[in-house]
Amino acid sequence: MSPKQVQSPGASPRVDPYFPEHGDPRYRVHRYELTLDYRPGPNRLGGSARILAVAGGSALAEFALDLADFRIGRVLVDGKAARYTHRGGKLRIRPVKAPAAGAAFTVEVHYTGNPKPVRSPWGGLGWEELTEGALVASQPIGASSWYPCNDRPADKASYLISLTTASPFTVVATGRLLSRTSRSSSTTWVYEQAAPTASYLVSVSVGLYETVRLVEGGDPGAPRRTVPQTAYLPLRLLPEFGNDFGRQTRMMHLFEELFGPYPFGEYAVVVADEELDVPVEAQGLATFGRNHLGGQRGSERLVAHELAHQWFGNSVTIADWRHIWLNEGFAKYAEWLWAEHSGGRSAADHAAAAHALLAGQPQDLVLGDPGKRLMFDDRLYQRGGLVLHALRAAVGEQAFFRLVQDWAVLNRHGVVSTADFLTHAGRYAPAPLDALFDAWLRRPELPPLPTLPPPRPAHPPQA
Repeated sequence: MSPKQVQSPGASPRVDPYFPEHGDPRYRVHRYELTLDYRPGPNRLGGSARILAVAGGSALAEFALDLADFRIGRVLVDGKAARYTHRGGKLRIRPVKAPAAGAAFTVEVHYTGNPKPVRSPWGGLGWEELTEGALVASQPIGASSWYPCNDRPADKASYLISLTTASPFTVVATGRLLSRTSRSSSTTWVYEQAAPTASYLVSVSVGLYETVRLVEGGDPGAPRRTVPQTAYLPLRLLPEFGNDFGRQTRMMHLFEELFGPYPFGEYAVVVADEELDVPVEAQGLATFGRNHLGGQRGSERLVAHELAHQWFGNSVTIADWRHIWLNEGFAKYAEWLWAEHSGGRSAADHAAAAHALLAGQPQDLVLGDPGKRLMFDDRLYQRGGLVLHALRAAVGEQAFFRLVQDWAVLNRHGVVSTADFLTHAGRYAPAPLDALFDAWLRRPELPPLPTLPPPRPAHPPQA
């Protein structure tokens, strides 16, 4: 079975209940091939998308792609011009010959326009024009701001991205850099991400950046493999970056020890010459703002958070947005584990602080199904970390870390749900976990603070 086919029983194709107007469950995409030209001055994007897909359980007399307000040049299905309508962020396509149930088909969309963020309850999402360049921040529904896609997290595909822009600019995109070719005043950058990737996790950054290779900084003597790590940032920010991100390679080693092998071929970090409210996660890539630097490691927890998402959220992807706590709870707990490992406060201390914070806030968030309005509420992150701490207390140290690593490894490049995690966790528990998960995931009231048992001494105490 190929990675694209890995899917849990709890992740059957369906409309996302939080965003029913996004995505089309009648087909699945296998691969996107994007050939783009971007001009930063006028913020002009044009090109074509070639989409390789497979029909679902019935013939596709019509299907839809998500695409923002671009001018459409032409639309082809299996090489033949197709009828289409384009309004309200939906490109609805009627092919000359409907792909049969289970049949592979190819769509080509040629389009041009001025990309801009799409509207959402959280502000603009997706393509954002910068003072010099652009970046993409798509979570959860911004991917259609720059390319036509089946914008639902469960529909993961591989990507080939070719982007041509003015030669002074550096292009960083999801995946491995295959080639960089300059001609006259333009340069074409080609990236490929072979691993299955959700549409919201595909990103591009265009900027005046220096390229920095991060060097090893792991614990001496520990056996390891080397994951290539690269940073792209303005030259003047290099001194601060060296301190603020100086321990990222050590984080990588710790997370591989705890969560299993890093699931992608490389990891890149972009520091945009802009102020960003929060860092932006993407597959194999994270984007920070210049405000996340300061030379004092003041945002190191965010460095850990975004790196942990490569396992939890990116490789192991949620079936729909109801299950977002699986992304953010694991990334929050990874922050606490890194702090503990690197000489900061223990995970137990972080859990106690989070619990005290939540105790003074409204008790109206149901973690296992928070609703669209609360899906990015800070309480979800904190409570998600506390669920894992409660699970650690319930099953014990060794079982807990086996559970976490097996979850990441067994579901590598797959699609999962909360029900899948509950079934998985139950296999490692000495007693049923129903009451624990009911209290933390299904009820809004904050349960008591979970406490870890004291560590066992390495040797029996002397009489």
